[in-house]
Amino acid sequence: MKNNIFDLDSYDYELPSSLIASSPANPKESANLLVYQRSNNKITHTKFGNLMEFLPDCDIIFNDTKVIKARIYGKKSSGGAVELLLNQPLGQGKFSTLIKGRVKAGTILEFDNGLSCEVIELLDEYRIVKFNQNGNEIKTENLYQILNQIGHIPLPPYIKRADQKSDEIWYQSIFAKNDGAVAAPTASLHFSQQMIQDIKNKHNISYITLHVGAGTFKGVEVSDIREHKMHSEIYTISDEAINTINSNKPILGVGTTVTRCIEYFYRTRVKDGLCDLFLHPANPPQRQNYLLTNFHLPKSTLIMLVASFVGLENVKQIYKQAIEKEYKFYSYGDAMLVI
Repeated sequence: MKNNIFDLDSYDYELPSSLIASSPANPKESANLLVYQRSNNKITHTKFGNLMEFLPDCDIIFNDTKVIKARIYGKKSSGGAVELLLNQPLGQGKFSTLIKGRVKAGTILEFDNGLSCEVIELLDEYRIVKFNQNGNEIKTENLYQILNQIGHIPLPPYIKRADQKSDEIWYQSIFAKNDGAVAAPTASLHFSQQMIQDIKNKHNISYITLHVGAGTFKGVEVSDIREHKMHSEIYTISDEAINTINSNKPILGVGTTVTRCIEYFYRTRVKDGLCDLFLHPANPPQRQNYLLTNFHLPKSTLIMLVASFVGLENVKQIYKQAIEKEYKFYSYGDAMLVI
């Protein structure tokens, strides 16, 4: 019996916990790479350092967002401990956040370096807070500077260890430059400076910026995926990337964030704002040709995006082989190229 592309359970799979990567491949090029050719359903197992051997003639788009130290620990004015994870800025010092610990509207949270915030509003999942420093309103860029001193790299929830100093380097692409992400665009983590240089010799490279939000880890919870409300993330697209999208050149998008951004722009022609595009087998890409990505959580919008390129049945077969070959999964895990 074939899987139903709209049935959430069709995107489920069993993953041994031993295959969840808790640290990255070192050196970067030593990560495993699964290459899937759609023309003949061929799967090749190789190393990421061999990527250039499989790349078709295409332009390549990366996400140059930079992960901020978005996890901070503090206390309520009443004394109870609290953990806060930023999600995204809302303007005027306000942020949507995830907070561990019971809070109510009006609660004051205190952190190091004179940073504090007031809980303004409780939503279903997120908490809206307003930050200030020593009682004064604070700009987003200044908040990020403080977080760089007192915050922690926001490792994903499935990495069951505390963040380390080395994560400040490894959980960041080498071309990251625009502060704002609370999770890394993980397909980019595999690239070394030398690989980027080699690619530039044969391919045109450009960048978009999409600030990955906490919603990227949220699983789909409705049985019919068409009823899922996609999270929104802040994006902007460079003129160079727009020129690539507007050309007739084939495009490789490095990561699901790049893919959604390219496809959102192609549909709307809006170069910056909030991206909430949900790609799945019934809403496949219209412009992007090839995909480089990691292996994703079951029942996530990310595995559904991969299925929008290759079909649900093929995703199941690809993931089955990856598990059999003991690929490492998720943010610090191995990669897959769809051509």
